[in-house]
Amino acid sequence: MSHPNRLRHAIDTTGTTPLIGVFDMFSASVAARHYDGMFISGFGFAASHYGLPDIGFIAWPDIIAFVQRLRLAFPRQHLLVDIDDGYVDPETACHVVRSLEAIGASGVILEDQKRPRRCGHVDGKQVLPLEEYLEKLEMVLATRRELVVVARTDATEESEILRRAEALAATEADVVLVDGVRSVDWIHRVRRVIGGKPLLFNQIAGGKSPRLSLSELSELGVDVAIYSTPCLFAAQTAIDRALRELREADGRLPRTGPDTVGVAECLALLEKNISRHHELVRA
Repeated sequence: MSHPNRLRHAIDTTGTTPLIGVFDMFSASVAARHYDGMFISGFGFAASHYGLPDIGFIAWPDIIAFVQRLRLAFPRQHLLVDIDDGYVDPETACHVVRSLEAIGASGVILEDQKRPRRCGHVDGKQVLPLEEYLEKLEMVLATRRELVVVARTDATEESEILRRAEALAATEADVVLVDGVRSVDWIHRVRRVIGGKPLLFNQIAGGKSPRLSLSELSELGVDVAIYSTPCLFAAQTAIDRALRELREADGRLPRTGPDTVGVAECLALLEKNISRHHELVRA
């Protein structure tokens, strides 16, 4: 089964499929120990690759190169890729989609924001006219062969959220995402207007959406949950704490033990990513 169809099958299975946001190869290596799917988060990639906020700095060749490295190291993981607005114009969006499918991505998320874009959970977002976005989306859908396509709206005005969600559900997109959804009631409202189309929910610490478990999301009719930044935020917290403690200890490293990581533990994690250690993956 192809990578896109494996993800499509997981989405169609009962329950909510979790995809964990990763920001570099190391965070992906840790995430792969715990979950079967990864979300290549624009927030995390902009932070890791450029040291910049997720407001439109990502260049499409960089994200393609990252996904290519991920697929080689993780031949069985679902890889859902945030391609923002398709890097502005429809032709670029289509080229990126074709390139990502060729290197083994499972799916992409295409949003309806216009530049300057924003993280979906912050204020100040602006959206394209619906007809303009639908034209771009339809071109992407005509370009993909099997790739899962998530149609995302960042609309914030209540009637416009529902209008766009309904319009996105009427396309050949596989999944609909309303980003920054603010309450359980809004999940119900979106679920009603999109009918039987699979629904994706985006959770980000400190964001606008409620904190919900996978069991709760499943009961609400959510088919996919992406966790954009747990690895990134955990890394910031842990690195800051470790370096503060190192300074307080006058530069003396802490002792290693069963609950800490040293050279051997880190190498053991990374050696699993060497391609010759992977069993052949059946098509």
